[in-house]
Formats: sequence, C-alpha cells, structure tokens
Amino acid sequence: MGLGIIGWIVIGIVAGWLAEQVMGRNHGLLTNLIVGVVGALLGGFIAGSLLGIGVGGFNLITLLVAFLGACLLLFLVGLVKRRG
Repeated sequence: MGLGIIGWIVIGIVAGWLAEQVMGRNHGLLTNLIVGVVGALLGGFIAGSLLGIGVGGFNLITLLVAFLGACLLLFLVGLVKRRG
C-alpha cells in the first residue's frame, strides 16, 4: 500500500527537518516539507532505479531514503549557491 498525501507530508516534514539538522541549515516548516518530499523522490529514484531497492509505504526505510535524498538535495543546492 502506497503513501497518501498525508503520509507524504509527514514523511517530508520529518525527513526535511532531519536533513536540516544534519546539514546545519535553518529553514522553516514549508521549506522542510518541500526539501523532504523532493528528497524522497530523489532518494526513491536512486534507490529504485540505480540500486534496485524497492521503497514504499509508511515505514523506517521510506523515512531513511527520504532523509538521505533530502541531505543530497541540500548538498547539491549548497554547491550551486556557492558557484552562483
């Protein structure tokens, strides 16, 4: 069973907040949500397409993949901001 919109919001906020803490950033709730959801999509793509790991549902693996994707996203945004 996949995540509904509420599940994506919860996972996104938690993953975005965790990534914010680890990466030393200071964002608001909405930015954490966006970073978390986009990070979940990025992490899910990498896990599924490149590593062959299926991710779905409301569980710890999904949160971990979303968190790692959010950290990667914040890292990449940091690289682009430094160059610009």
